[in-house]
Amino acid sequence: MPGLAAGPEIFENLELDKEKYELHYLKWLLPLAHEESISNYAMRLCEEIKSENPVLIGVSFGGIMVQEISKFIDTKKVIIISSVKKKNELPKKFHFAKFTKAYKLFPTKVVSNFEDYAQYFLGKSLKKRAKVYKKYLSVRSKTYLNWSISKVINWDQDKYSENIVHIHGTKDHVFPLNNISNCIEIKNGTHIMILTKAKKISKIIDDVLTC
Repeated sequence: MPGLAAGPEIFENLELDKEKYELHYLKWLLPLAHEESISNYAMRLCEEIKSENPVLIGVSFGGIMVQEISKFIDTKKVIIISSVKKKNELPKKFHFAKFTKAYKLFPTKVVSNFEDYAQYFLGKSLKKRAKVYKKYLSVRSKTYLNWSISKVINWDQDKYSENIVHIHGTKDHVFPLNNISNCIEIKNGTHIMILTKAKKISKIIDDVLTC
């Protein structure tokens, strides 16, 4: 399960043996309404999972979502990457946003109409970054974006399953490591390490599933 606003493309650098693993990529659905609960959304995603006792892998908000999915189906293992296992691992600014409702002011229009705003990116580095965002942030429905941001900010899980393996980067600035407990650390891994540290992540996943 990819991260917020992302498509399956973010997993393209993983190197998992296809003779050992059958890979299935989940995609974000359009919420039924802004008020749809994360539990109901997770139940709808369960319909996309055809294998019994699967290994669920989720990145960032996708990591939260696979934990919600695992509450409805039996799983062999749940692996989360650059994510959180409980609400106390969310950074303080998220708790502040929840209290003040400031997350409702997030400019989702910029993401949902990315091409309209891309012309304002100046400089080679920003243009290169804009191309990356355009490729990987492919889910741009304003309804989905508003719903997702609200669900991350208001996620209230306070206990997590022992079946979870958490892989986290030491330089993740979205979910800082100092808030995270009981994880496998990847040195210098950032929040987008699924792209930049895919080889190391692939090895950890393989080791976890074959031990």
